[in-house]
Amino acid sequence: MNTARGTSTAPRAGVHTTTATVHIPAPDGTPLATDLCLPDTPGPHPAVMIRTPYGRTAHHAELRGWAAHGFAALAQDVRGRYGSPGPWHPYRDHEESDGAATVAWVREQGWSGGGPVVAVGSSYAAHCALVTALGAPGVGRPDAVIAAVPALGLVETAREPAGPERLGARAGWWAAHGDRPDSAPDALASALTDDPRLLEHLPLTRLPDRLGRPLPSWPGLWDDCVRGRIVARGSASRLPLLAVGGTRDPFAEDTVALWRGWGGPARLLLGPWGHRLTADRPEIAADRINLGALYVRWARAALAGRLDPERHGVISLGGSGRWHRTREDGPRPPEGASTRTATWAFDAPTGLRPLHGTEFTADPVRPVRSDDLTVPAPADGTPADRCLLLSPPLPRPLDLAGPATARFHATADTPGADWAVRVTALDPAGRADPLAFGIVRRTDPPGRTAEITVPLGTLGRRLPAGTRLRAEIAGHHFPAHARNPHTGENPVTATRLAPSRRAVTARGSALHLTVVARRHYVEPVPEICR
Repeated sequence: MNTARGTSTAPRAGVHTTTATVHIPAPDGTPLATDLCLPDTPGPHPAVMIRTPYGRTAHHAELRGWAAHGFAALAQDVRGRYGSPGPWHPYRDHEESDGAATVAWVREQGWSGGGPVVAVGSSYAAHCALVTALGAPGVGRPDAVIAAVPALGLVETAREPAGPERLGARAGWWAAHGDRPDSAPDALASALTDDPRLLEHLPLTRLPDRLGRPLPSWPGLWDDCVRGRIVARGSASRLPLLAVGGTRDPFAEDTVALWRGWGGPARLLLGPWGHRLTADRPEIAADRINLGALYVRWARAALAGRLDPERHGVISLGGSGRWHRTREDGPRPPEGASTRTATWAFDAPTGLRPLHGTEFTADPVRPVRSDDLTVPAPADGTPADRCLLLSPPLPRPLDLAGPATARFHATADTPGADWAVRVTALDPAGRADPLAFGIVRRTDPPGRTAEITVPLGTLGRRLPAGTRLRAEIAGHHFPAHARNPHTGENPVTATRLAPSRRAVTARGSALHLTVVARRHYVEPVPEICR
C-alpha cells in the first residue's frame, strides 16, 4: 500500500497465502475466533497478532501482507464480538488475559517454534496490544508492540486531560459498538437524521432511551476520572515500542505521552493524519509514507535487537512532505537546527488582535458548535458568544513542529467554567482549516481573574505566507464535548442549564507556538528503524 491508511503490506509478486479460521481457547475456555495466515515458506516464523473488536475479516489483506514478508499473522475477534462468544466489556476486563493466552498458543505451534511475537493494533486494537505487552513476563507476553492511534483506556477516550467529556465521539462509538456482538457504524447518524437535536436532550445518561436500544455500559463510561494507567505501566517496560499517531487525531497527545514515558526502545511517527490514519486534504495524503513497509522493517529491527535504546521520532510538517526529528522532551531538530517558541500576544499589532467578544456570554442553550467553522458577527443588542481574535497575514511561510499553548487572563461569573480555544488557519483566499484545539475545565471563584492555560496539542504543519491565524475563546465546543451547565451539576447528569458571563483581558495573554527556526529535514523510515 502507498498511503497511511491501514497497516497492510502488499504481497510480493508470485507469493500466494491463504487464511484459515481457528478457535484459540481463552483462560476460561472461551473459544476466540482467529484468522491465521502463514507464509508459503517453511517455518519457524515470527508472528504478528492483532486483536480487534471491529471484525477480524477486515484484516485479511493485512495478514496476507505480513505473511508475504515471512511473518505468521493472526487477527482475532475479542471476546464478545463477532465470532468470539461471551460478554464484551470495553477496556474493563479480559483483554490482557485473553491476549496472553493467544500469545502462549502461538508459541506452542510448530510453525512458530516458540519464536517471537509482535502485538499490533490501531485504536481499540492498540489498547489490546499494549495491555498484552504490559502483562506478566512469560510465554504470554509478546516481544514488541506496534500501537497506532492508540485508544489507551476508558478514561482517555471519554474525557479530555482537563476533564471535559468527549460527547460526540463517545456517543457515536457506543451507539455503533457498545453492548452488542457486532457493529452498526451509522447508528448515531441515523438517529440524528430522525432527531437532529438528539445530543441536546438532558440528562446525557438517558441517551440510550433516545437511541432506542439498551446500552447498560453507557452511564458507567463517565464514572472513572483517573488517566494514565497504561502510560505509567509502560515506564517499566523494556519491550520495543512503535507509536504511530496523527496530528489531527483526538488521541494524539496520548500517543506522544505513551512514547515519551515508555521504558524500552521507543519510536514515534506523528503524521498529518486523523484517527483513521488518513489525511483529510488530498495534497498531504499520507506524506508518502507506506506504513505497512515501515511496520515490517521496524518489526525485523526490533526482534533482531538492532534498535538504538534511546527514544527517536519524527513529526511531519503537513502540507510540505517534510519531516522533523523529535526528542522525548519535545520536538527538537538535529544538531545545527533549532526550534523556538513564537508568541502571538493579544495586545500587540503583530499578534492576535481582538475583533469582538472580550466580553461574551457562554450560553449552553446556544453553544459554540464544534462542527461549524463559521464565526457569525454578534447581532445588534445581543452579546457575543465567544472572544474572537485575528492575526495579520504571515510575512513568510511558517513551519510548526511541536506543542502549542494558549495562556490568557479571564473571568467567569460562575464557579464552574469550561474554556475552549480553537485556532484556525485562514489561507490567503480566506479558506478555513482547523489548526489546533484545546479545552479545560476550571472551578475558579466567580468574578476573580485567573490565568487560564489551555494546551492545544502537538502541531505539525507548514503554513504558507499570507496565512492568518484566527483564535476563538469560548465556553463550549458542542457536540464534540458535553456542555458545561454552569449550575455546579455534573454535565452528564445535569438537567438545568444557565448562561455564564465571561471577560478576557488582552494584556498579558498570548498564543504560543513551537516554530522551526532553521529547517533541517530527516527521512522518516530510517529514523524510526535505527
